[in-house]
Amino acid sequence: MANHASAAKRARQTIKRTERNRFYKTRIKNITRAVKEAVEAGDSAKAVEAFKDANQNFHKYVSKGILKKNTAARKVSRLSKLVKSLSDKAA
Repeated sequence: MANHASAAKRARQTIKRTERNRFYKTRIKNITRAVKEAVEAGDSAKAVEAFKDANQNFHKYVSKGILKKNTAARKVSRLSKLVKSLSDKAA
């Protein structure tokens, strides 16, 4: 246990931050998974809708400081490539 008030406060802050980070990390994984599953299922409409949701959320997380700008851009780019590959197969 912490011996100083400041150390106790840091411990409390760490617990809060860990919980918040876990929430967003899981959310990012679920958003990404939704796009990948729609692509694997071959459902173009669902994939595009999931991609729009992912794009919107990732950029919102950038503005909140949860993701770095380049990280969000990389993730969106990779998902975009997946969704585009689905439409290329259909053509």
